Amino acid sequence: MVPLSFANHLFHVAGPAALYWPVHKALLVADLHLEKASFYARQGQMLPPYDSRATLDELASLITKTAAETVFCLGDNYHDDDGEARLEGEAARLLETLTRNTRWVWISGNHDRDVSGLWGGEVMTEWIGDGLALRHEATRGTDLPEISGHFHPKLRVPVRGRHVSRRCFVKGEKHLIMPAFGALTGGLAANHSAIEEAVAGSAEAVIALKEKLVCFDLGFASASSRSQQETTPKTQLTLPLAIANS
Repeated sequence: MVPLSFANHLFHVAGPAALYWPVHKALLVADLHLEKASFYARQGQMLPPYDSRATLDELASLITKTAAETVFCLGDNYHDDDGEARLEGEAARLLETLTRNTRWVWISGNHDRDVSGLWGGEVMTEWIGDGLALRHEATRGTDLPEISGHFHPKLRVPVRGRHVSRRCFVKGEKHLIMPAFGALTGGLAANHSAIEEAVAGSAEAVIALKEKLVCFDLGFASASSRSQQETTPKTQLTLPLAIANS
């Protein structure tokens, strides 16, 4: 795991889309979107129905690897409000085991405002402690530094005639936006105007390699200068070839 500092707190990036918070022995993930495949199946778009198991298997592996005692899930835990009750049997049994063996906190998101903790865990709209807020969606003008999800940030860059997409964190002075953890989640360009609006200041995209973090300035304007600028297309972010292939 690679260390990452935010708001005077030390975290470790655990895999491409999770954070480990050593002082709390806690694992942070966002946007699991469990039962997304079954949601689309109801709409007539048939997808392999294994996304929930794949997501929870990966999460269980990280819990074991980090020895986490607490898990914070930062919203959009299920793809829709019915997803919790619809959770496939094997995935539900695994989730019950995980919530029984750790302190499990569900933070509700815009996709699952009615999440109830049916398979265990406690439900909150946000968690505040140690001078930090854990929320689903970034709050512009927040008083507290916050960690959130919602936007599924990614870098999409051309490499040798093809495009490579990597999940990334977006880090500003008071905002740390996590990538989506779910196995069947898409992504939004890290320099998208919606993310710039949420962060409301300078920020960088952060990708964790095996032994270091690689950071890319997103070119976001400050709040004062943004109000004076006309909307212009975002430039294409570029990954160095050696990083894109690592």
